[in-house]
Amino acid sequence: MDNRDYNYYEENAASIKLEEITSSEDNAMILRRLRDGDDKLRHLTLGSQGLTKFHIGQGNDLGWLGYFIGKSVKLLSLDIWDFPVYEGVEQQIHAFMDGIARNQSIRKISTSNLGNYGSTAIVRALGSWSQLEELVYGFNMIYGPNGCSALGTLLESGVLKLKKLRIAPTNDIGDDGVASLTNGLKSIGSSLKELELIENSIGNEGLLALMTGLESCTSLERLNLSSNDFSLASAGLGSLSDWLQTAVLNLDEQRLSHCAITDEGLQTLAEGAANHSKDLALTGNDSITVSGLKYLSTSLQSDSCLLENLHLGFCAITNEGLQALAEGAASQCKDLDLTGNDSIKASGLKYLSTSLQSESCRLEKLDLSYVGIGDDGAEVLARGLIGNKSLRCLPLHVDVENEDEIAITPAGWSAFSTALCDTSSVNNTYLSNHTIQEFWDDNVEDFDSDDESVVLYLQLNMRYPKYAARCKILMNHTHLDMAPLLRWGLKFLPLAVGWFEGAKKCISLGFFDAGAPDHRRLIVEESEEVFQSRILTALYEFVRGVPKKLLERRNELALVATYDDKIAMMVENENKRIRNEKRRLHDYLEQRDGEITRLEEENKRLRGVVESLRKS
Repeated sequence: MDNRDYNYYEENAASIKLEEITSSEDNAMILRRLRDGDDKLRHLTLGSQGLTKFHIGQGNDLGWLGYFIGKSVKLLSLDIWDFPVYEGVEQQIHAFMDGIARNQSIRKISTSNLGNYGSTAIVRALGSWSQLEELVYGFNMIYGPNGCSALGTLLESGVLKLKKLRIAPTNDIGDDGVASLTNGLKSIGSSLKELELIENSIGNEGLLALMTGLESCTSLERLNLSSNDFSLASAGLGSLSDWLQTAVLNLDEQRLSHCAITDEGLQTLAEGAANHSKDLALTGNDSITVSGLKYLSTSLQSDSCLLENLHLGFCAITNEGLQALAEGAASQCKDLDLTGNDSIKASGLKYLSTSLQSESCRLEKLDLSYVGIGDDGAEVLARGLIGNKSLRCLPLHVDVENEDEIAITPAGWSAFSTALCDTSSVNNTYLSNHTIQEFWDDNVEDFDSDDESVVLYLQLNMRYPKYAARCKILMNHTHLDMAPLLRWGLKFLPLAVGWFEGAKKCISLGFFDAGAPDHRRLIVEESEEVFQSRILTALYEFVRGVPKKLLERRNELALVATYDDKIAMMVENENKRIRNEKRRLHDYLEQRDGEITRLEEENKRLRGVVESLRKS
């Protein structure tokens, strides 16, 4: 390949035959779309392996590819997965980088496996990309001690105003690498919103150095340092906590999963993490014990706590640990992940169940997947669900291949069914749980339970939360006993009428059912006529049970009339019946009095006759 300057590409761009500089029709099509400014070509992947849009290999002129990318004003995202290895490829890479360096439209670039030459060349190319917002250093991009220094120098130049910086695993930048990035992070601090340094062999010294670089990162929203070794990083975690408490920032997400954090480390971290971030991931830190969880729970109960999502999956939490955590986590968090903590048993779940019943409970999702709660745990949790009004999702995934994991049998699902709809009385049905929607955090149709009622009630809570309680009452109680409501008198009647009016919608609600004739299954299978009859029967029984004196009051009758003419007519008819009964009684009494008077007169006459006979 001859050395070509930019003018060469400019002069020949219109006449170059794309088929002659590419190895396939697909590649030629990509160049044509770049050249013609195709609005739909916003993302482009390049590489010598895998499913890329542009497959790099011999027969493809990378200089022309770089030129057309550089000229594009439509392209927003570029992924370079790797470069091929063949003689002369470095000259091709140089020409490619020289071309893309002129681009002013790309906002995101992701690079992987570019080799030492390619990794150095991309840093030079990015030196003019002032528009770049996201830089992803993928696998094997940092080579030798100078790899991070080159990136740090690029960031420090002030050209880039990155919002997102990710350095992927296998780069292993270590503590020294983090130190090389410190000044660069300071330079982009005002714009940086997301920093990800997963599995990069960072320890205590690296964490301390990182905190120096983050001092000016006041716009940071997400920090991911997962899979680094912080087992001896109490000082570094303390520095992180201090930074969180002193910096003016709004950190939404902080991920420190699989970092070997100890109780001491969690103690230094807890206050800052809980009070200054919304999402904290500590998954896989299985060295944390009861004492560490106590520090965390105390921070969660602080008035200044902002934490909403807490991830503690696979942390080897025990019953005692759950006891220490439960109250603080349930009263503060919306999402609590306890996945894989299979040392938790029913006795530990009692503490969590009690917290679920508390009015201060805020939990919307509680993940107990791969805990293996079994029937005993299901019964304990079911009691906690009764009356709970916040929890929406309770994933209970089970590893069917793990023989040690205790599954839930029909007995356990029966307990959940009762919690979702206690049919023993109308009042208990009303007080059942109408908010839980999932025991499986994907689709309820994929949920595996032998108890069909559980699936039905979950669907009802999910799809029709406004009508769930009414539907369950209508489904399970054909006769609504109004006697317990009589003590409220007619004051309750408008509420009863309103309840039935709101429940009318229930007879039209349904679910998809492949086995049904029209693929639809009604929740309450009754006609409108039957439903109206049910209303009149229930309310008529109520009116008949109300003391007669109340029905004689004009203002009470007027109150009823404002809600429902039919019910008012029922009350009026009842009044007529009472008046007719009074009239009949009045007539009877008059007739009886007349008869008594007649009998008295007859008796008087007979006494006179007897007296006359005696005298004669």
